[in-house]
Amino acid sequence: MTFLALDVGNTRLKWALYEAPRVGAPLLASGAQFLENIESLQDGDWHDLPAPHKVLGCVVAGDAVKRRVEEQMEMWDVVPQWVVSSSAEAGLSNGYDHPARLGSDRWVAMIGARQRMLARGLQRPCVVVMVGTAVTVEAIDTEGRFLGGIILPGHGIMLRALESGTAGLHVPTGEVCDFPTNTSDALTSGGTFAIAGAVERMVDNLRRHCGEEPVCFMTGGAGWKMAPSMSTPVELVESLIFDGLLEIADRRLAMA
Repeated sequence: MTFLALDVGNTRLKWALYEAPRVGAPLLASGAQFLENIESLQDGDWHDLPAPHKVLGCVVAGDAVKRRVEEQMEMWDVVPQWVVSSSAEAGLSNGYDHPARLGSDRWVAMIGARQRMLARGLQRPCVVVMVGTAVTVEAIDTEGRFLGGIILPGHGIMLRALESGTAGLHVPTGEVCDFPTNTSDALTSGGTFAIAGAVERMVDNLRRHCGEEPVCFMTGGAGWKMAPSMSTPVELVESLIFDGLLEIADRRLAMA
């Protein structure tokens, strides 16, 4: 029973085909496509894939993009399901004021992170960081309650905001360094340190709230750029949303 997991973000669609909708299932194929190229999936990336038996995804790019993705799956006799954040799922409870308004990618990534931690026999608070077009930093307590999270601009948005709001800052991307001595490095370091500082603040908040050192997971397309600049220990997991989708699909199938 092959399983296709979809993560439709603000910039790219990421997909992964697994042998079955269960945690630990072998990965058969994966890929990514920019949203403007979604129409190429049917005749491109997905053309030679075996038809999946089940499809589960999360989408934050809006209904129009979701319809375009669904059109590309019409070659298969399968109806995709889309995760909607709820008050509780897969052992995680949702502390958002309006649970359904929480971004589904944030919800799924938290489920993946918590289950990854529990699989190691750890029962600790957890911080989940996604670094993409926007950056989200979530806090989960020891009992699996999502306490809340923050959203801040991603690196690209920060730089574009500075370029549009100031004069003379149209400069190439620089390097991250402790004491920048040119504008390129100053801009790159500033954005990186802003994100790192937000993560460290959330780790401090959660440590103080739970009285225990949190585990910190980082994911997202730009996670690999951020991880080396973190003073807080983080584990970089590229597949965190797919881990969450597998966990949800596994549990839903067991309940069916």
